[in-house]
Amino acid sequence: MSGTVLLRVENGVAWITLNRPERLNAFAGTMRDDLHDAIARAAEDPGVRVLVITGAGRAFGTGADLEVTGDLVGRGDTETFERLVEAGMRAVRRLRAVRQPVIAAVNGPAAGAGASLALACDIRIASDRASFGLTFNRIGLHPDWGGSYFLPRLVGAGRAAELILSARMVPADEARSIGLFERVVPADRFDDEVRAFAAELAAKPPLALAAAKRTLARALDSTLDDILEAERAEQMACFRSADAREGIAAFNQKRTPAFRGE
Repeated sequence: MSGTVLLRVENGVAWITLNRPERLNAFAGTMRDDLHDAIARAAEDPGVRVLVITGAGRAFGTGADLEVTGDLVGRGDTETFERLVEAGMRAVRRLRAVRQPVIAAVNGPAAGAGASLALACDIRIASDRASFGLTFNRIGLHPDWGGSYFLPRLVGAGRAAELILSARMVPADEARSIGLFERVVPADRFDDEVRAFAAELAAKPPLALAAAKRTLARALDSTLDDILEAERAEQMACFRSADAREGIAAFNQKRTPAFRGE
């Protein structure tokens, strides 16, 4: 990778950091492909239980670098621009295929494709200095990276329309109140809160969490009967796992379970 996307793994948690702080982590060069590759490497590591995506410096991510986009628009280079859009599509598809829980640690502004990236994660924990906006139409463009798909599923159709059409930036507290952010924490405790939550998830049974993710992914586009059947199948697979036996034994023995994903 180029250094504009960083990956490190510690204690079962993969930390993926957008690393262009001088440009508020705007996407340029190979960043989209590097993000895809970082997600794939983390997801395929058998020791990784949780992924955390965040930004370096004072922003989570502000979408496409407008110097690059402006140059492409000025030259009418539709071929290169479409390749960049497709690279973002690949990154989101890979992210949504990850079996592990994915946390967006929204440390600052998340705008444009940065906001869409946060939406594509399973859970969003934000600093009280964070903000959120699908700001695409400010420059005459359309949401991508799945923003049009994820946003109405989180906040409802009417609220999604208001946010996308107005292209306004939403402060952290409002984002929490309308369901964009699951948690908002003071900036001085942000890193500790994210680490603690990631560690909490990393200690849970991986097979059960992966099964829950699969069912939740289907839930909004399926009938009740479909989900009941999906739950039955996933429940039976979990029932047969060593993790279930360990969980019951630990409960009975009043100790902390040691789940192995088996």
